[in-house]
Amino acid sequence: MPHTAEQRLRDAGLRVTAPRVAVLRALDGARDHPSVDQVIARVRAAGTPISVQGAYDACEALMRAGLARRIEPAGGPARYESRVGDNHHHLVCRACGAAADVDCAAGHTVCMEPSDARGFRLDEVEVVYWGLCPDCQQTIDERNTA
Repeated sequence: MPHTAEQRLRDAGLRVTAPRVAVLRALDGARDHPSVDQVIARVRAAGTPISVQGAYDACEALMRAGLARRIEPAGGPARYESRVGDNHHHLVCRACGAAADVDCAAGHTVCMEPSDARGFRLDEVEVVYWGLCPDCQQTIDERNTA
């Protein structure tokens, strides 16, 4: 990231508060797209007290300011990441809910343009690949061979 969390908050027009700084840092250090409960645990483990409402408020403020992205896999809690402004998608495990980034497949045409935008001005496409993560595959394979 080019600037400190504090500077990025200022540049986005947000007030710099301890919860926002701590949440942004937690998201910057995460590669697993944490839920709000996981963000709370990480922020508290790093030594910053935060309430549940404070964490939700910080995540939403970061998202509205373009510093975080919320993904909402069906059947699971909302998850957050600070990787924004690029063209990437997500892999989500159907069994455990693990989520991971995957870059857009360059040179391959994914359905990025709808057949009929119905007057919408589109600014984002969200692609979610569903399947089983390696750990869940192994667990299922072990159950099937037992």
